[in-house]
Amino acid sequence: MSRVKVRAHDITLVPQSARVIIRPFIPSNVNRVLAILGRALALREEEVGRDLEAVLKEFESRHFDMEAALLANFRRVAPHLFTDQPLSRDRKLLIGSLFSGEYALESAALFNPSIVAHPDQFGVPEGGLRFIMSLRATGEGHISSIEFRTGGIAPGGGIALDPVSRMVTEPDIDPDPSYRKGPFLIKLHEMGFDNEHAHAVMEVLPEGLTRGLLATSLQRVRRETRPHGKDLDATLRCIQWLADSNYEMNFSGRHTLGERVIFPVSANESNGIEDARFVRFTDDDGTVTYYATYTAYNGHAILPQLIETQDFLHFRVLTLNGSAVQNKGMALFPRRIDGNYAMLSRQDDENLLLMFSDNPHYWSDPRVIMRPAEMWEGVKVGNCGSPIETEAGWIVLTHGVGPMRKYCIGAILLDLQDPSKVIGRLREPLLAPEGSGREGYVPNVVYSCGSLRHGRDLILPYAMSDRASTIVTVNLDELLGALGD
Repeated sequence: MSRVKVRAHDITLVPQSARVIIRPFIPSNVNRVLAILGRALALREEEVGRDLEAVLKEFESRHFDMEAALLANFRRVAPHLFTDQPLSRDRKLLIGSLFSGEYALESAALFNPSIVAHPDQFGVPEGGLRFIMSLRATGEGHISSIEFRTGGIAPGGGIALDPVSRMVTEPDIDPDPSYRKGPFLIKLHEMGFDNEHAHAVMEVLPEGLTRGLLATSLQRVRRETRPHGKDLDATLRCIQWLADSNYEMNFSGRHTLGERVIFPVSANESNGIEDARFVRFTDDDGTVTYYATYTAYNGHAILPQLIETQDFLHFRVLTLNGSAVQNKGMALFPRRIDGNYAMLSRQDDENLLLMFSDNPHYWSDPRVIMRPAEMWEGVKVGNCGSPIETEAGWIVLTHGVGPMRKYCIGAILLDLQDPSKVIGRLREPLLAPEGSGREGYVPNVVYSCGSLRHGRDLILPYAMSDRASTIVTVNLDELLGALGD
């Protein structure tokens, strides 16, 4: 282990199975759907009222707005109804409950945290800091979502998390989000769909298009193109898939950050939103935007995505573009360097790479800046979140994978003006799995998705063996001293 001492805090975030949301539970077999609907439609109205009352009595106290979720799931199966007879609200709710189920967001794991300064520092004492921590929550089927916690750092360095209730809420998805036409065209080109069908859809659309305008253009091209061929169908499916992968969502301010969850929305993230690396980005004009890179996983392939927010109420999710948008572990620098955005990545699944861009949504031309050197990182290296700026250079916490797939956290120092230069490197891990922290969903792993500088300290939340998370403080001067040796 490194000679740099870490201060452990009496904080452990463990998975809580009681935190649940309502998700659709709809059989894939249409005949089964019809059979369930038939049983619900055969009930007398008094039976409907009795059965619905029992459902609400058992489950309503576990959710903020259970009836809204049940009605949403009723609407999902309503096209299968074989009657035009108006249905009572109670019958719709009961039908919705038959096609619903609770999902325990973090029943398996609560891990891979990142941490940023809270946008609201009102009332914080001098020398203190309010923060937001994101966490990857994983439940049944290994489906991952993003949860949040808030807390504060006291002037003396103590850390406390705010209490969190068992209640959870999902955002409202904007039904007609806006898109930027340029990045849309670039992504279609990268995916091999820069053809006459794509041009026919896109050329009539304005630079600032909406989902509704895009849908109208898709329908027009499908209607006007004869004959229908595989190329047309594939192109239109790809455009629709791309639109579904870029969306906007809004949370109600009535709920605390700890009660908000970002659950997979699009098909490309149907099996999980993995390892969000949040960073507080300050642009040259002083504008602050919180970005997070994450990995969308559909059960077969991964796709790096980007989240943007300024208030943690409104979120915009975008597909990243460019030849360098591959693999996991992309981490954005917290400011521009010589007018350009900068990003760490691990395209080759082995080395740490750096790239620059004039657009945070487009990345290409990466270059290797660090390769595995020590045995504890002999399999591969990557980052543990966005770089931390200091007067001596950019501190990058790294993860190294060594024998027996053991993950350790290390650190390197990059030149402040030219971050392609590695000017310092720990030869021993800063943190390694030990004791009970070795046991978990994936044993022998310590991992973080982002740390935070506070004065002369580095606040480092990290996960233990893909199950639970904790926080340590690292003295910045000690770490810089070790990196300078």
